[in-house]
Amino acid sequence: MYQQRTLEAILQSQLKHFCAVGVTGPRQSGKSTLLRHMLPDYRYVTFDKQANVNFFQDDPDTFMREYADRVIFDEAQKQPLIFEYLKVAIDNDRDNYGKFVVSGSNQFNLQANISESLAGRIGLLTLLPLQFSEIPETLHQASVYKGGFPELIKQAYVQDRAWFEAYVDTYVNKDVRQVENIGNLRDFRRLLYLLAAHTGQTLNMSSYAKALGVSVPTIKRWISVLEASYIIYLLPPYFKNLGKRLVKSPKIYFYDTGLVSFLTGIETKAHFEQGLLAGPLFENYVISEVLKLKHHHQTFEELYYLRTANGEEIDLIIDNKREQIYVEIKKSGTFSVKMASTLKKYVEKPNRGVVVYRGDSQRYTEDIQFMHYDDFFDALSSRQ
Repeated sequence: MYQQRTLEAILQSQLKHFCAVGVTGPRQSGKSTLLRHMLPDYRYVTFDKQANVNFFQDDPDTFMREYADRVIFDEAQKQPLIFEYLKVAIDNDRDNYGKFVVSGSNQFNLQANISESLAGRIGLLTLLPLQFSEIPETLHQASVYKGGFPELIKQAYVQDRAWFEAYVDTYVNKDVRQVENIGNLRDFRRLLYLLAAHTGQTLNMSSYAKALGVSVPTIKRWISVLEASYIIYLLPPYFKNLGKRLVKSPKIYFYDTGLVSFLTGIETKAHFEQGLLAGPLFENYVISEVLKLKHHHQTFEELYYLRTANGEEIDLIIDNKREQIYVEIKKSGTFSVKMASTLKKYVEKPNRGVVVYRGDSQRYTEDIQFMHYDDFFDALSSRQ
């Protein structure tokens, strides 16, 4: 059965106001399923299929006459020249909204082509794996460490490790090669494992370069590839108006916690609860859910973390320009005032603080409250 997605409402709106709409997101996040379900009258063309690649490359004019209106072009970034042809087709028919949809799993390549050829002509959306409200309640707890990829949710996580093994193998051996000349794919895959083991930590490219025996510029390039393909997310540091004695390196998170669990050997709830990564993985889960809400509701909030030179840290700052929400993320299910100690030092009106944990929701002070993580997600969603 088709799983209704939060992004549908925004997609419908953009199709009424733009000649083209672009949808990015990681592989297997449900982009093609969403588009083909919502747009049954559109023709679907994927550049993962060699015949379509050959047709366009051999005779682009005939190709565009064949696919002139109401077409979904999947993995469009693999054929950059098509964006020039789309520009011409749109400019010759500017009142025809919803004429084309382009989708792809490499955000930087797709957005670069869009910026160069389709600026002002296209709306851009991001579809990430299933968010908390889209996952059946019976799977909510498991989704914390098993993630939200639609196919795994559909199968209630049966054979999830085999699925992730195929996912990583396809990503490293196929997708990465098409994006960048990596060279040593074995070392690239080792970097992926290292990053998973250090989720929630600040990015230290020098240590990874030393561990893998490659240069720092190589690590930097590989990190960019992982960002572009929605594998990792780098949370930037916040340092506005708070002096200079702050840590300024980004923190590493994965878009899907199931991938972290696979890469670090977490298979069961017991592995998650008792393992060394329990706290960082839960933190990653909350960050990834906030990212999903941001993209699926298309808000323009900015996300940061704060860490001072003397070790004080706030896990997440959600800045929506009107206010900032300072968020501490704790895996514990037991209320403790110590969890809010750093928030008390930094939260001032009009901003507010939240301790997100696995215990009961309750107000602590006028500006700080403790919230069970599902209540926190519901509250963020209702604000959109």
